[in-house]
Amino acid sequence: MKDSKKEISFFNRYLSIWVIICMVIGIFIGQFIPQIPNFLNKFQYANVSIPMAILIWLMIYPMMMKVDFQSIKNVGKNPKGLFLTWLVNWAIKPFTMFLIAWFFFFVVFSRVIDVNLAREYLAGAVLLGAAPCTAMVFVWSHLTKGDPAYTVVQVASNDLIILIAFVPIVKFLLGVTNVYVPWDTLILSVVLFVVIPLIAGIFTRHIVEKSKGIFYFENKFIKKFDGLTTVGLLLTLILIFSFQSDTIVSNPSHIILIAIPLTLQTFLIFAISFISSRLIRLPFKVAAPACMIGASNFFELAVAVAIALFGMDSPAALATTVGVLTEVPIMLLLVNIANKSRKLFKS
Repeated sequence: MKDSKKEISFFNRYLSIWVIICMVIGIFIGQFIPQIPNFLNKFQYANVSIPMAILIWLMIYPMMMKVDFQSIKNVGKNPKGLFLTWLVNWAIKPFTMFLIAWFFFFVVFSRVIDVNLAREYLAGAVLLGAAPCTAMVFVWSHLTKGDPAYTVVQVASNDLIILIAFVPIVKFLLGVTNVYVPWDTLILSVVLFVVIPLIAGIFTRHIVEKSKGIFYFENKFIKKFDGLTTVGLLLTLILIFSFQSDTIVSNPSHIILIAIPLTLQTFLIFAISFISSRLIRLPFKVAAPACMIGASNFFELAVAVAIALFGMDSPAALATTVGVLTEVPIMLLLVNIANKSRKLFKS
């Protein structure tokens, strides 16, 4: 764990602390300066908050630029790792998240969470479960000394699968619990927060690499956006918590209740990926990133879609935000577990 903390950036290392600080600031604004969220809430189009959309683009666009989609041509090299990633992320993870969240919100916590609230918390959990990690997985891969080229292929292929699988999976799982999700809003969310940033990222990468070269792009150009990504994330969280202030003040324990199934899901998916990687004899440099992609989430996308579907003041948006709060400390622990288990895998 000590080595991991040295290698991860200062901001990412203490992401949970920044989330807590943003929660305090957001609650303060919501309780004492409600004019701010009320004013921002006026700027909407097709149920999408324009200020929030801008902030989320600031987060997602740089992530899409980091993915080299030309790496897809190497998809045939060691396909077992890719098949495992796809199977876990799209055939297992969304459904285990649904089952675990449903069990806790509707059974275990039924005396403290009413049915309507449970439905929206479940919706937020499903959105997290249906969005495999895109950006932070590069950090987890680096900390486990994963194969960077292979990690790029894993992430790039998952980003493309999101385009076709995210909407029907979310629609199906939320429909099971009678959560109405309009197709047009769900599709619009994916277009706004995946397709447009994806195209913009590919186009930007191509132009810059063509004019300045790959080295300049990866070592100088992309780093210019790190600050924007950080600002976008922090301001997004402050806004969400300002809209959620009444809910949090009246039910502070719900943060912990939401975190419990999300945490259990993370450990379960890591275990499934870990054991499966061992059984099919993947080398550690491929197995470790595969485990991390499944265990972590594309929480930026989940937050964006939750806001578009249910609103910034919705319990679903709160649930996805709790995913941000819990992710980094849990993933650092899993990185440590993976590194200590390296000898169980091929080199």
